Amino acid sequence: MPPVFTRYQKFVVAVLAFLQFTIILDFMIISPLGALLLQELHITTRQFGLVVSAYAFAAGVSGLLAAGFADRFDRKRLLLFFYAGFLLGTLLCGLATSYAFLLGARIVTGIFGGVIGSVAMAIIADLFPLEVRGRVMGTIQTSFAASQVMGLPLGVFLSNHWGWHAPFIMILVIGAPVGLIIAARLQPIVEHLKVPSTRNPVMHLAATISQGRYLRTFLATTMLTTGGFMLMPFGSTFTVNNLGIPLTKLPIIYMATGVVTLIAGPLLGKVADTVGKYKLFVIGTVVGAAIVAVYCNLGLTPLVIVLAVNAILFVAITSRMISASALISAVPDLADRGAFMSINAAVQQFAGGLASSLAGLIVVQTADGRLLRYDVLGYVVVGAMAATIGLMYPIHRAVMRKAASAPPAPAPPAAAAAE
Repeated sequence: MPPVFTRYQKFVVAVLAFLQFTIILDFMIISPLGALLLQELHITTRQFGLVVSAYAFAAGVSGLLAAGFADRFDRKRLLLFFYAGFLLGTLLCGLATSYAFLLGARIVTGIFGGVIGSVAMAIIADLFPLEVRGRVMGTIQTSFAASQVMGLPLGVFLSNHWGWHAPFIMILVIGAPVGLIIAARLQPIVEHLKVPSTRNPVMHLAATISQGRYLRTFLATTMLTTGGFMLMPFGSTFTVNNLGIPLTKLPIIYMATGVVTLIAGPLLGKVADTVGKYKLFVIGTVVGAAIVAVYCNLGLTPLVIVLAVNAILFVAITSRMISASALISAVPDLADRGAFMSINAAVQQFAGGLASSLAGLIVVQTADGRLLRYDVLGYVVVGAMAATIGLMYPIHRAVMRKAASAPPAPAPPAAAAAE
């Protein structure tokens, strides 16, 4: 971390990154457990698909419902409340003995876990000025890579030795102590409560949704998520059946791209703050779109080339995520920040589900396992990525105008700076 951060700010970034790590791992661990769940719970692929999507839809609904209340409480207390609920849902997943039990547990986990990311984003926007927010987002984004490099392999290892319940118990065991640390060390975050507001939760939600500049941002988020998620559902299938990479080599690809992203995240965050967030977003989008166009048209390909292409693609995607997150975090006013972040998180969840469904309508699998029309899917993704350049530009301009007219950011509290 650069020296502009106090020890307390570094602590905040570290715990928020770890919270994101546990949430992402909990969401991602379901997919590699599919084979075990299908066999042990005697469920169909359709039922398994519902287990996966239940989390996302529950998270989306809870994000909307929480939006009206998100700016009425201390953000620390809000974070602890939802994280406790998330850990409870994870525990229930670890105790599940039937399909109905597991489905209910995933809904509980999604209801609480889906809101944590938005609360974390509001905290980041509250505590860190825009000038250094790229660095913060770059560090937070390493949680995605860490879950891919460390979490998923460990989770699969535990499930292979002690059953599919074990990864959920692992998440609970490593997550609970961090919740206690947050309760003990994170200071109350109440600056937004000082802004006068007489709106009730329903009016607050309606007022936030109806603002034009917020709606434009939600549209950009929808397109960002749609372009980013469409390739994910069939990525491993395309790699194995079209590119000719053995199933046993997939962990190598996941590990390699995860390590590259783990290294690139903080560096890209610093670049975003130095050269400009929108500029980095455009560069990442252009490079990413070019790689997608090439990747989705590949046939049988050597592993080393697949590794290189995936590494470049993930760096491009990470640069887009960091720069877009930093810009979007500066859009809402202080009084609307929690509500805006909750709605934006809900939009992401719904858009992710829409993207997966749309990908399923485009791609067709042949009898030998190969995917047809994956090139068409790639072109759709390229089109969505290109559209985000135009959608993010007015957001960038508005954020720059807002930053230019804003008073200097206050110094951190003396107690925090001394830590």
